[in-house]
Amino acid sequence: MYKAAILDDYQNVGLQYGDWQSLAGEVEVTVFTDHLFDEDAIAERLAEFHILVLNRERTPFPRTLLERLPNLKLMTTSGMYNRSTDMDGARELGIDMCGTEMRSAATPELTWGLILSLARQIPKEDLNVREGRWQETVGVGLAGKVLGIIGLGKLGTPVARIGQAFEMDVAAWSPNLTQERADGAGVRCVDKDTLMANSDFITLHMPLSERSRGILQADDLAKMKKTAFLINTSRGPLIDETALINALQTNAFAGAGLDVYDVEPLPALHPFRSLKNTVVTPHLGYVSRDTYDVSFTQGVENIAAWLKGAPVRLINSA
Repeated sequence: MYKAAILDDYQNVGLQYGDWQSLAGEVEVTVFTDHLFDEDAIAERLAEFHILVLNRERTPFPRTLLERLPNLKLMTTSGMYNRSTDMDGARELGIDMCGTEMRSAATPELTWGLILSLARQIPKEDLNVREGRWQETVGVGLAGKVLGIIGLGKLGTPVARIGQAFEMDVAAWSPNLTQERADGAGVRCVDKDTLMANSDFITLHMPLSERSRGILQADDLAKMKKTAFLINTSRGPLIDETALINALQTNAFAGAGLDVYDVEPLPALHPFRSLKNTVVTPHLGYVSRDTYDVSFTQGVENIAAWLKGAPVRLINSA
């Protein structure tokens, strides 16, 4: 009997998606709803498992950890790439790694949820109504405002389209953005300083890499309008966190909508939990029923195919 573990299933819903019963008799499944940070604790917990089901990049698997899991033979991850796992190291250690498709609409949708929440102070006014108060804020309209998008890829492009539907002036920048690509999306291609200084809403849509880590530093944030808002649904380390906290604490700009952080889950006493000019969500970007249905269903398919000796969606082959 193979032992499989579903990791970081915060909502404890993994077994509700996919045909896990099809694996009965061959695979025993354990669900972990908490998150472990310590590599020793992770290695101890997972030592007996042959199969791991990863929820995106919630738990990193560097080679040092993989080497401490002698029974591990298969990892299946939501998404067709996992930047927090040493996929080459897994292959060299004889561990197959399979991926799944993802629904890309969920993150742009959440981005707009954060933008609208900031612009119209929805969380604050919701609380006001529940506590007996009425109309304490004056919101900001979107039509005619400048939406600055950092990263005009598969997530940034639909964000741009929605901004255009709101009659916003959409501009974009990234280190590799070309005028031709910007023209194709119907947005203005600008340099970084122009985007930071002129935008009313700035939203990041870039993968985290050594090149993009810290792409926004203190001097970039200092260029923002006092009335501007910053939104990050990509990865926390794209922005220098210390600089961001300082800018928000000093009201250098109007506020931020944050779904991602340097450390996740966010520590209990982290400043982002108490800052009043933020709207914060617990990395919900890709978390939707549609996405989970695809990722867990295909995760089960990955396991079933691997058991038959014919892995599908293998993402760490030579």
